Amino acid sequence: MNLDDTDPMLRRTMTSRRVVSLRERLLRAGSSVAYLAPQDVNDPSYFDDHVDAAVRAFQQERGLIVDGLVGPETDRALNEAQYALGDRPLYCDDEHPLRGDDVTMLQHNLSRLGFYYGHLNGVYTRNTHHAVLELQQSLGLPATGVVDRETIAALARINKNITSSKAFSLRDYHRLERATSALRGRSVVLLPSRFAGQTPSAHAPEDFVDRSDEITRDVAVRAYELLHEIGARPTVVCTGGTLVDRRGQEVRTVDRVHEVTATEPDSVVVSLHCDWNRSPAASGVAAYYWGEQDGSEIYSPIGERAAALVLREMAARTGALDLGCHPRQWELLRSMDAPTVWLDLGYLSSPADASALADPEHRNHLAEAVVFGLQRMFLLSDDVPTGTMRLDDVAGFNGL
Repeated sequence: MNLDDTDPMLRRTMTSRRVVSLRERLLRAGSSVAYLAPQDVNDPSYFDDHVDAAVRAFQQERGLIVDGLVGPETDRALNEAQYALGDRPLYCDDEHPLRGDDVTMLQHNLSRLGFYYGHLNGVYTRNTHHAVLELQQSLGLPATGVVDRETIAALARINKNITSSKAFSLRDYHRLERATSALRGRSVVLLPSRFAGQTPSAHAPEDFVDRSDEITRDVAVRAYELLHEIGARPTVVCTGGTLVDRRGQEVRTVDRVHEVTATEPDSVVVSLHCDWNRSPAASGVAAYYWGEQDGSEIYSPIGERAAALVLREMAARTGALDLGCHPRQWELLRSMDAPTVWLDLGYLSSPADASALADPEHRNHLAEAVVFGLQRMFLLSDDVPTGTMRLDDVAGFNGL
């Protein structure tokens, strides 16, 4: 039994005062698991099987990793699930933006009305603020940007006649429609695992983070070299000193992704990761993009297309098992200002995957998959078979 109330991760068999709060938050989030309420059990501070089942069900519903662990990602999602639209006034705070299911519902309503064209990320940003101002002006309400009872009541009246749409995805579709076949001049942000905010598996060894960082940083640099060679504008997220490529040339780096996406909104973000599983038999590559697991309308068209094409290239070029392309609601995917792809390059818990990931040639193939997959995304016609594109082909598409 773990009595340490300072452990940041809550898990089954722990005893902590925070478990009492966890039970209450799960109930407010809509959990119907029996014996979850603190008053229904002898020791509400104990993380028992009922709490574990409720956490896993919540993670499944929210598109999170289903492991029963309450880490930063699950804790954040639980906090956001505490609010329904109308529970509190909503307003723009640049330093501490409001987050929650109520903001997501507001964005959903605004998108159906054609006022909001961003992703439904549940964060009350400037884009949401401007959409609210436009709504209030259209309805003859005081244009304060604050979503109060009067604004919500007006929304409720007009929502009766609103039909579902994917207005929030129009920006991504417009980007694809404007796309040429060239990667040249395009901004691509490469994000190694250490800077992506990934929480490693509880079963991963202590050196997992360092090993994953070394592999993903190397793949990022190799992809950077290829992108730079064809005239794209690649950037690697990296802190703590100068980063150089294999020729000794300095790599363009930034400390944070938003330093690029804030000024170059047509960027594509590629986040690189390794995985770990308790079973050494788990192996393969996977890709993820921002979306709902139930196939609803919340998703990024460019993210989905890029994830699918890069994954196919990874599987074809490395021979790795294709574990599929999946929508997820992870914070990294939904919080970006640009379409974002999360790539799992393999399992370090698998002897076969670990051996392959240590091979420079294998890393070359992964870097090529990133570049060629992105190139294929912009080839709206006359595409080439998966795994057959070469650097000369890309150079031709880019007028080199």
